[in-house]
Amino acid sequence: MLRSTIGGLLIAFLAFGTAAAQTYRPAFDPGALKGPRAGAPNMVMVLGTPHLSSFPESFDPDRLGGLLERLEAWGPQAIAIESLSGPQCDFMRRYPERYRDTVEDYCWDPAPARAATGLEVPAATAEAKRLLASWPEEPTPSQRRRLAAVFLAGGEQASALVQWLRLPETERQVGNGLDDVLVARLETLEGRRNENTLIAAPLAARLGHERVYAMDDHTADAAVSDKEAYGKAIMAAWDNPAVAKRKALDDALADEIGTDEGVLVLYRAYNRPVLAQLAFEGDFGAALEEPSPQRFGRRYLGYWETRNLRMAANIREMLGFNPGMRALVIVGASHKGYLEAYLDQMHDVHLVDTDTVLH
Repeated sequence: MLRSTIGGLLIAFLAFGTAAAQTYRPAFDPGALKGPRAGAPNMVMVLGTPHLSSFPESFDPDRLGGLLERLEAWGPQAIAIESLSGPQCDFMRRYPERYRDTVEDYCWDPAPARAATGLEVPAATAEAKRLLASWPEEPTPSQRRRLAAVFLAGGEQASALVQWLRLPETERQVGNGLDDVLVARLETLEGRRNENTLIAAPLAARLGHERVYAMDDHTADAAVSDKEAYGKAIMAAWDNPAVAKRKALDDALADEIGTDEGVLVLYRAYNRPVLAQLAFEGDFGAALEEPSPQRFGRRYLGYWETRNLRMAANIREMLGFNPGMRALVIVGASHKGYLEAYLDQMHDVHLVDTDTVLH
């Protein structure tokens, strides 16, 4: 009887502890303690975007003109992009047993730039920092070509493209560390259809920036032992009404991208709160409740939340180097709600509603 009583009390205690854990909220709320009292705050706008690589070949990149005009008028002083930094890719290459697939999918191999410049990624990263620390108001074409080559050696392709776009067309040529292979790479990047090369780099060049900031993070990536079972479980979780609703929305918006105004309609829709809620209900919330005994869905959710937390940390680090800046974050739309929620907890981050810029 004593054992039965103790067992009952233990079950009741555990149940109470679970309920308390679900209802407890910390009294300290850093997001409510905004500053500074004097000086310009950090203003951050998170622009959720579809991945332009998924657009049909018939899409004309010139249709992004209206979007670029509005972003340029807002005048961000720094642009962060959903891309892995050169140093993170360099780190991942040292752990192939965990990150081989990630490197293959997300990291360009800077070997051609290393051959042209003699710089490994750490040295190129340091050299780019050194060059920018004493960067002149009116750099020569040779200086821009050199910095583009150094950025490529450091694995920072989008920043190299910014320097390339800031060159007069007649100066986009071999020299100062750029050989034929690297020039061909920059020309390829210029025509690549994704948001980093069609929005972020051209916008940075228009605004007179010298670089963009890669803030994505894939250090939470890890192989699963049973890929087939994992994939089957996640796909089953995604088979739900919220996913169907989002697909219908995507299909309807796809018909809008033939004009500048249509592209703006698409971006306004992708940045409304309803999309973040649909992303949760159809994807991450569904994974939270995925019932496999291996808890595949919760493992996937753990990766997703960790990735977004580290992305938010990278953005916050960028702001800390030059407090009081206006920053634009360009990221896949499913990240937007998470990044805004995490960034809003920072004392010195004030979020900007995209509606105020896109209308």
